[in-house]
Amino acid sequence: LSPGPSNSEGAAKVNLLKRVPALKDGDFTLAECTAILLYLSRKYNTPDHWYPSDIQKRAQVDEYLSWHHANIRANAPKTMWIKVLIPLFTGQPLPTEKLQEVMEGLSTSLKQFEERFLQDKAFIIGSEISLADLVAIVELMQPVGVGCDVFEDRPRLMRWRQRVEEAVGKELFFQAHEMILNIKELSNIQIDPRLKEHLAPVLMK
Repeated sequence: LSPGPSNSEGAAKVNLLKRVPALKDGDFTLAECTAILLYLSRKYNTPDHWYPSDIQKRAQVDEYLSWHHANIRANAPKTMWIKVLIPLFTGQPLPTEKLQEVMEGLSTSLKQFEERFLQDKAFIIGSEISLADLVAIVELMQPVGVGCDVFEDRPRLMRWRQRVEEAVGKELFFQAHEMILNIKELSNIQIDPRLKEHLAPVLMK
C-alpha cells in the first residue's frame, strides 16, 4: 500500500503486513486471498461446486491453490509490473530480457497447468467450475492486459477460458477484469513524486 492514510495503524489492524487483499467482517479480520475466498464461500453457503463438500474434490481444489502460488502466481503478475507498473514508478523501462525470462517461466507453468490440472476436463476439478478456476483465470488475465496473450496458440487453455467466462457470465467476467484489461491506461497518469521516491528503489531491487 502507498504511504498515507491506508498505510496507517488502522490498516495494520486489518492486515499486520499492511497489504491487500484484506477482509474486515464486523470485528473479524482476515488476510491472504485464499483464506478470504474459503471464508466467504463457507459464510455465504455458496453452491457446492465452488468448494465441493466431496472430500476428494475439495482436496483437488486445495491442491491447485497450493500449487498456484509457486507457479502461475510466481510469474503471471510480473508481466504487469515489468511492462507497466515499474516503468510508471521508476520512469524507465526494464530490459526486454526481464520480460522474456518471466514469459519462459510462465510458459513452463502453463504447460504443467494444462497437462497436470486441466487435462481433458472442462474445468480444473471436473465438469463444474470451482474456486481453483477463479484463482487461475484472474492471474492469467494479467499478462493479457499488458499485451502478453497467454491463451494465443494454446487452444486447450483458450477453450477453458471460454468455459470460465460462460460459467461466470461474460458481462460479470469482463466487469471483474476491467481494471486489469485497461492497465496500460495507467501509463498516462501522474504519480505523486513522494510515492515514486518511496517505491522506485524497492521496485528496481
